[in-house]
Amino acid sequence: MNIYEEIQDAVVKAFPTLFGSDIISDKITINDTPKEFTGDITLVVFPLLKFTKKNPEESAKLIGEYLVANNSKVDAYNIIKGFLNLSVSEKYWLDDFTNSYRQNSHEKIIAKNETVLIEYSSPNTNKPLHLGHVRNNVLGFALAGVFNANGYHTVKANLINDRGIHICKSMLAWQKFGNGETPQTANVKGDKLVGKYYVEFDKHYKQQIAELIASGKTTEEAEKQAPLILEAQEMLVKWENGDSQVMELWQKMNSWVYDGFAITYKNLGVDFDKIYYESETYLLGKTIVEEGLQKNVFYKKDDCSVWIDLTADGLDNKLVLRADGTSVYITQDLGTADLKYSDFKMDQSIYVVGNEQDYHFKVLKLILQKLDRPYANGMKHFSYGMVDLPEGKMKSREGTVVDADDLIGDMINAAREQTEVLGKIDDFTEEEKTALFRTIGLGALKFFLLRVDPKKRILFDPKESIDLHGYTGPFVQYTYARTRSVLRKFEGNVNADHGNTALHPTELEMIKLLYKYPIVLNEACTEMNPSKLIDYAYEIAKTYNKFYADCSILAADKEEQKIFRVQLTDFTGKMIRKCFSIVGIEVPERM
Repeated sequence: MNIYEEIQDAVVKAFPTLFGSDIISDKITINDTPKEFTGDITLVVFPLLKFTKKNPEESAKLIGEYLVANNSKVDAYNIIKGFLNLSVSEKYWLDDFTNSYRQNSHEKIIAKNETVLIEYSSPNTNKPLHLGHVRNNVLGFALAGVFNANGYHTVKANLINDRGIHICKSMLAWQKFGNGETPQTANVKGDKLVGKYYVEFDKHYKQQIAELIASGKTTEEAEKQAPLILEAQEMLVKWENGDSQVMELWQKMNSWVYDGFAITYKNLGVDFDKIYYESETYLLGKTIVEEGLQKNVFYKKDDCSVWIDLTADGLDNKLVLRADGTSVYITQDLGTADLKYSDFKMDQSIYVVGNEQDYHFKVLKLILQKLDRPYANGMKHFSYGMVDLPEGKMKSREGTVVDADDLIGDMINAAREQTEVLGKIDDFTEEEKTALFRTIGLGALKFFLLRVDPKKRILFDPKESIDLHGYTGPFVQYTYARTRSVLRKFEGNVNADHGNTALHPTELEMIKLLYKYPIVLNEACTEMNPSKLIDYAYEIAKTYNKFYADCSILAADKEEQKIFRVQLTDFTGKMIRKCFSIVGIEVPERM
């Protein structure tokens, strides 16, 4: 039980004595005291007045006096209108820090008997990964880390969209315009080569549309009648019918893409426990469509397409199978959902997908609920905002994307340039320099993508992300390296007893901040918001640098004071490393 819960519990116990009435803890609102007021914890009195039958000031005074008299951890109080500000004793904070340092943790995480499956990445095999995919992967990996740190059994899954009309577009363009080009002959990664032909398809398709419009067709007619799109649709039907030539081409080009993806995932530092392929799940989806027809959850139109009417649920009519019998996205999502549950019996199934698909996932969950799937209520859409560039929105078909591999390389190079200018790595080996540049570059990238609430759209600014000052990954990494430098210079026993050291205000501020780790970790999980940990790590770094400036560490006046400050430094560094490790960011021992 943390101090917030203890005070809440103490207030519950005080009510029968003070006011002759009972109250449940849910009615008691406790917050951190705003910095402009004296105190640590603030009790909001207004919601309690119907139980106290007294005015706000009198109610607060009685509760404050009771807590000071009956709880050794509360040593003072003050009242500001309807708010009771409580001051927690310095001894409590110091004792808690000392115990936590000895145990090497503030954590008291209890393993939960629940499995959480988190699906992220979900790329298409018609193009390489880009900046948008990078945010998805970074968020998904971080979210899995947050759930795992909170005691859940987590499964990281990737559903690869390896079939469909978009894949056929790349295949058809390569067939028509590729002249047998391969990743080896072109000396490029396989995913980049296939992506090249996706763009090529769009270029020729637009030319055909323009020609048809010039001949008198409407835009809608031209888009549907262009020879290239008709050929791509025919190829998709052949694929679903198992045409040997189409399947051979599909397998070859997809293998190129998988080799390319593997390199990108490794460079980005993300991984998966299970990989699903749409080509292996869409037939399961078709079976579920048949089941839905039999249960009258779905209905069939005259053209043989299959739909569900969700208008009574405030949504729309939704296509679940095309008239020609080919699948749509939701068809395979139905099949994959069943397969996931068969494999893992997960309690929660979280989809990390951009907010452009909000409607899709409302429909998917509702369909599975109507089909009485046992896992349907545990489905959640982790909806996040898109990533924009200074030039505007990225478009894969037009080739106006920031390639993930190029982005990673650029960030590492930016870290190299900035670090070399500072001139503090002259004694590093080339291997150590390479590792450092990678750690800083990727740390900057991931921190920038994680630092805001996932639901918000972000504008990615590489120059801002790599800065050693301000709200950036390198700033926090530098602070961690600073703590390690202090530890290396300390010649005493870091585990020695520091005694009852009198605390400097900044030391007390630091201890109170470190105390909040399990609270922040829990909030990051319950709110599905990894940015909570990022912001917390930044606050730790910022406060430590203030402490570093305010308090002499290795030249402290007393040995006990020196030992305490080194321990505080050590624990600060470990906390930064822990927060970053959970979300997939590395820290350098030297910088």
